[in-house]
Amino acid sequence: MDLTIVDEDLKAVEVSFQEYLASRVHLIAKIGKHILSSGGKRIRPAILLLSSRLNGYQGERAIRMASIVEFIHTATLLHDDVIDNADIRRGNPAANTLWGSEASVLVGDFLFSKSFFLMVDDGDLRVLNILAEATTRLAEGEILELVKTADLGITQEEYLDLITSKTAVLISAASRIGAVLGNAPEDRESALEAYGLNVGIAFQLVDDCLDYTATNEALGKTVGTDLREGKVTLPLIFAFQQATKEEKNRVRDVVLSERITDGDFEEVRMVIDRYQGLEKSLHLAKEHVQRAKACLAVYPESPEKEALESLADFIVQRDR
Repeated sequence: MDLTIVDEDLKAVEVSFQEYLASRVHLIAKIGKHILSSGGKRIRPAILLLSSRLNGYQGERAIRMASIVEFIHTATLLHDDVIDNADIRRGNPAANTLWGSEASVLVGDFLFSKSFFLMVDDGDLRVLNILAEATTRLAEGEILELVKTADLGITQEEYLDLITSKTAVLISAASRIGAVLGNAPEDRESALEAYGLNVGIAFQLVDDCLDYTATNEALGKTVGTDLREGKVTLPLIFAFQQATKEEKNRVRDVVLSERITDGDFEEVRMVIDRYQGLEKSLHLAKEHVQRAKACLAVYPESPEKEALESLADFIVQRDR
C-alpha cells in the first residue's frame, strides 16, 4: 500500500489529532495519546485524504475531517475494549487495563463529543449529516453485535448487515466526505460512497479470517479473541451451515461455554478448515475489493485513483 502522495497530510492529521485532544483534564490527553501512539493503519484518514484529492480539493479542511473521522474511530475502540474486556490493543495494553473501564468509556465519550464540536465549528451541514448518519448506524451495529453474541443461527445476510453498520459505514463516510470537499457531482460522490462501503466490508471479513489464522504478535492481540467473546463471524457461519449434527453440537458447546480453552479453539478451527470457512470468507472479501475498485471507473487515471486501488488490494493482502 503506497500512500506516499498523502504522507505529509497524514503527518498533519497526527498533529491535529494531538491538538484536538487538548483539555484541562490531563487524563483525556493521556489516554488519547496512548491510543494514538499504539499505531494503526490510518485507513480511514488516508481514504478521506485521497478521495478529496481525487476530486481536486487541496485545502486544509481535509486534515480536519480526517482527524474527526479518526477521533470517532478511536472512540469506538475505547468503548469496544471495555465491552469486550480486552487486555491488548494493537500489541499494547488496552486503555481499560491501564486506567480502568470508567475512564476509557468517558474518554471515548469526550472524543465523540469533540468530533461533533469540530464538525459544527466547520459549519458544513452536508458533512455533519454524513457523519451523524454514520455514527448512528455504527452504534446500531455495535448493539446488534451484542444482541447476536453466541447466536449460531445468524445468517450470512444478517452478518454482512452487522459488519456494514459496525465497520463499513464509517469508512464509506470518509470516502464520501472527500467527494463533498471536492464538490464532486452526484455520480462521483455515490461512487466513492460505494467504494468505501465495499472496502469496509472487505476489511472486516479479512479481520474475521485473521482472528483464526494470524499469530498473536502479528495480530496485536490474542488469536481467537472473537470466538472467546462469543462473536460468530463469517468463517464459522459458513462452516456451521454445512457441519454435521455432531459437529454443530460440539461447536455450540464451545461457543456457549464460559471459558474457551486453546483445545476448544483448535477444535472449532478444524471444523472451519474442514468446510473451507476461511477460504469462502476471503473469497467474498476479494469480491468486495473488486467491487470497490470498479466504483472508481467514473474517475480518470491519476496517482490518487491508483493509490485508492492499491489501498483496496492491501485489504486482502495484509497479515494483521
